[in-house]
This record gives sequence, C-alpha cells and structure tokens, in this order.
Amino acid sequence: MNAPRRDQVKVGQELPPLQLPRISRTTLALFAGASGDHNPIHIDIDFAKAAGMLDVFAHGMLSMAYLGRFLTRWSPQAQLRQFAVRFAAITPVGAKLTCTGKVAELSERNGEVLARLEIGVVDDKGEVKLAGEALVALA
Repeated sequence: MNAPRRDQVKVGQELPPLQLPRISRTTLALFAGASGDHNPIHIDIDFAKAAGMLDVFAHGMLSMAYLGRFLTRWSPQAQLRQFAVRFAAITPVGAKLTCTGKVAELSERNGEVLARLEIGVVDDKGEVKLAGEALVALA
C-alpha cells in the first residue's frame, strides 16, 4: 500500500467508510483475550447488571482499534503521525459500527505535507461512539 499523494487529497474529501459486523459477545471475549482487558463489565452479564447496566458493553479501545484499522486502510501505518480520540458513548452488544473520516486540513510541518483528518465511529442509529483526529503524512 502506498501513502496517498498530495495531488490526490483535498480538504473536505471523505475517506471510504469501514463498516463492521455487529458487536457480539464473542467479539468482546476475543478482544478481552487479545488486549488483556478482562474487566468483567465487558464480558460478565451478571457483573454488568450488578453495576446498573442492562448488559455488557464493548471496550472503548475496541472501537479505537477499529478506527486504527480504518486509518491504515487509507494510508500505511508508517505515515501516521498522530491519532487521538475521545470516547463519547457506550457501545452495547449488538451495535453495528461504522468508522468515518474526512480531510479537514492540509498543512506542512518538518518538510512533510500532512492531512489532518476528522475521524469517528458511529453506530447504526447515528450515535457517535468515538470522535477524534489523526495526522497523516502524504507522499
């Protein structure tokens, strides 16, 4: 994969969305194992209910990992200069997530042309789960 070239990128340009399968209990268990985050609120329904939740819910870092995949589908990881998000809402089991982004600004820093991307994760109801920015060096 090659980095997007400056002449291919324009402010306001939408990145191709990444649509993901519905969040399942299996997904949560596998992510807990892969990440080492075994917080029972994400995998144990009785624990989640005792904490006042209706059910378990996805790790925020799972959505951030999906957003990382979204970014590296558009440009190689080596071109990523910054990646930051804020967690906006809980993602319940069964949610269907989509990662989105658009080019917000083009600039130059340290001899590199950078694209500042506004990125996020929304569910199938339009609720924002994560919102953030990334800086990607262009070729």
